[in-house]
Amino acid sequence: MEKKQTTKGMMYAILSLSLLTVMAGAAVAPALGTLQEHFADSDSTTVQLIISMPALFIFLSSFVFPKLCDRLGSRTIVLIGLVLYVAGGCMAGIADNIAVVLVFRAIVGCGVGLIMPMSTGLLSYYYPPEKLDGLMGLSSAMNQMGGAVATFIAGILATVSWRAVFLVYLMGLISLVPVILFLPNDRITGRRSEREIEPETGKSKKKSALKEYFTYVAAMFILMSVFFIYPSNYAIEAAKDGFLNQQGIATVMALMDVVAFLGGLCYVKIRGILASNTHFVAPALFFAGYMIMAFASNAVLSIIGSFMVGFSNGAGIPCIIAAASHKAGKEAVSTVMPLLSAAMYIAQFLSPFIMSVVTKAAGNAGVAHLPFIWAAILSVILAVFAAYMKKSR
Repeated sequence: MEKKQTTKGMMYAILSLSLLTVMAGAAVAPALGTLQEHFADSDSTTVQLIISMPALFIFLSSFVFPKLCDRLGSRTIVLIGLVLYVAGGCMAGIADNIAVVLVFRAIVGCGVGLIMPMSTGLLSYYYPPEKLDGLMGLSSAMNQMGGAVATFIAGILATVSWRAVFLVYLMGLISLVPVILFLPNDRITGRRSEREIEPETGKSKKKSALKEYFTYVAAMFILMSVFFIYPSNYAIEAAKDGFLNQQGIATVMALMDVVAFLGGLCYVKIRGILASNTHFVAPALFFAGYMIMAFASNAVLSIIGSFMVGFSNGAGIPCIIAAASHKAGKEAVSTVMPLLSAAMYIAQFLSPFIMSVVTKAAGNAGVAHLPFIWAAILSVILAVFAAYMKKSR
């Protein structure tokens, strides 16, 4: 189908989707303590699934998403995703059984699994390569801003009750009107990009999207594994140092989201200066930031390290997505984008488990700030994949 002429309304509709995705699970984290009290009969691991369950179903949805693209228009898919996001998110607040809460959290994950690939893939479908880097930077910035706003609102709602905190998912209504008014309902299929011709027979054969885009998918998984160590461990590690009180720690983590927002906005300028070497910005800043936090001797160094990690995440995500989009072209939305989405969220889901294995492996070695050291090691691995992406691009 021929692509329709792009408008500002279409751009706003697509970018508004980025507000909803990054904090799909962790948005209700401020109420985790009261949730634990309310579901006192459940163990802490089950209660923590309230946070991680969406990530698992975002990953599972990635396998269904390309088939939906073959059968439904893009606006229809987005609207289905928004309904699942808002309904599943809000209805968890009316449940009294934790199993029912987890079902609704799974529904949220399915909704984000449909929204996330569209929030970036439609940019590569409708906009030319020369505009793509800037739009990916804006998308990343909107991601970070949405996370900061959602956390702030959830924190306020958590003071009312744990049930009220789930109303944060009403943010999904922000996208509803622009999507209905401005987003075309083009059917975007990835079938052509998944097939190639066998030279011997002249017949088409299926081509593995994961194999073709493995470098980008692996890079996204590692990047999110590196970043997610921060929200999972910073409060605990900073409390051990004693440089900051609990209020100070919460403030630093909130400001880190703001710095990540700035990282997304600055991506296109960094790209203009460093060109293909932009791939190394996130690994380098991640490594430096975590090493500074690991050996910090005062609060200032701890804060500087935090901000470097935030900036790395804000600039690193659009770098990978833009590179993958340039390779996949307009069919990125139904090929590589679901894979990147899956990698992003399965990394969030697995990060605590991987960190647990690393801690057990370290045993009694007594490594100070082990999570930060582990993140620095992963940053080096991320730099290796950055080199592959630079060569590919």
